[in-house]
Amino acid sequence: MNASPSPLLALSPLDGRYAPKLAALRPLLSEFALMHRRVQVEVEWFIALSEAGFAEFPPLGDAACTHLRGLVSRFSESDAQAIKDIERTTNHDVKAVEYWLKARCAEATASPELARNAEFLHFACTSEDINNTSHALMLGAARREVLLPALDGLVATLRAMAHEHAALPMLARTHGQTASPTTVGKELANVVARLVRARSRIASVELPAKMNGAVGNYNAHLAAWPDFDWPAFSRRVVEERLGLDFNPHTIQIEPHDGIAELFDAVARCNTVLIDFCRDVWSYISLGYFKQRTRAGEVGSSTMPHKVNPIDFENAEGNYGLANALLVHMSGKLPISRMQRDLTDSTVLRNMGVALGYTLLAHDSLARGLGKLEVNGAALAEDLDSSWEVLAEAVQTAMRRHGLPEPYEKLKAATRGQAITRQGMQDFIAALALPEAEKARLLALTPARYTGAAEALARQV
Repeated sequence: MNASPSPLLALSPLDGRYAPKLAALRPLLSEFALMHRRVQVEVEWFIALSEAGFAEFPPLGDAACTHLRGLVSRFSESDAQAIKDIERTTNHDVKAVEYWLKARCAEATASPELARNAEFLHFACTSEDINNTSHALMLGAARREVLLPALDGLVATLRAMAHEHAALPMLARTHGQTASPTTVGKELANVVARLVRARSRIASVELPAKMNGAVGNYNAHLAAWPDFDWPAFSRRVVEERLGLDFNPHTIQIEPHDGIAELFDAVARCNTVLIDFCRDVWSYISLGYFKQRTRAGEVGSSTMPHKVNPIDFENAEGNYGLANALLVHMSGKLPISRMQRDLTDSTVLRNMGVALGYTLLAHDSLARGLGKLEVNGAALAEDLDSSWEVLAEAVQTAMRRHGLPEPYEKLKAATRGQAITRQGMQDFIAALALPEAEKARLLALTPARYTGAAEALARQV
């Protein structure tokens, strides 16, 4: 079979059917990306060691540092393939990166000091020193460059819709039954408010990292230079050179609590959006929303009239897939038998899958929102046929003015039965209320009974 098979042969739809929609994530969360970050971490550790003041490893010159950092900035697919070729022999992916870097140092004829000091590459490091920092860098970049911008796009769209339809009345449906009216904008604003909180939590999760050796105690480091402050040095590399949060207390692995918190935060945000997708689906089925059609598009293979809410259904399904992985990963990754086991390694290789399904769902939801139109006529018709929802307003006014058994009287008049405009107004007219209060209630309609919905919609 061809080494680069057709997308039709992909096992995952993320690399097949949906591959173009995930192009932005691929350079950040793929195996290529992991190799790229490993090279970055190895290079920065190597340069930092040269600047630590050890007589045995004097500071590298500008040309050498430029050459090394150029390996990072110009890292290519062919470089990644060369590392994979080495891995076939080593059967160890991090060692393959080290050997590749040593070979690049040997080739640097303009900087012979690199070849002389090549054994300081990966000095005192365990593989997890390189991996945990690389994973944190990958996730930080994916969050910053792709995931948050995609979420921000959804929030901006929903906020604009909330403001546009802030005053448009809509019948609420608690338990699926007619309930006190709201506005379209207020219901969208509720989602915006939830997403803003969720976004804040995603953005604020720290991504800790460690570089402290095989079991987290700097054993090898201190065996080489026992009087050197290795914890302070490692902190400087992690924080100042890599831009991560330093974790001083670990086993062989950084315990992944930060990654777990991030995945939990993303899953919680996805859950909010699942809830929204289901509500929009329901509103479409009620006719509150219509979907713009496209020429040539088919809704059903046999029913020509169908315009199915497929974007919201696809989004819901992909958020569910994402959360299945995110929840598993957040529960599994912080658990390691004693000082180390490898169960985290294979799970971490699926970070891009979990976040890929999240991004795919964001894309589907954005497409769906782009086709959505409010059906004002259906909203108005539904409100005008639901005068029973004013029972709440009337019985509350009756309570204010001391009329007996207001709830019970409205319950007898409205529960489980249709009530018309005339029926509700006849009921109000017969009440022993002050004339001004009675006039106010008689002027009330379901469409006008929306409380502070409009103002609340404009606050997000």
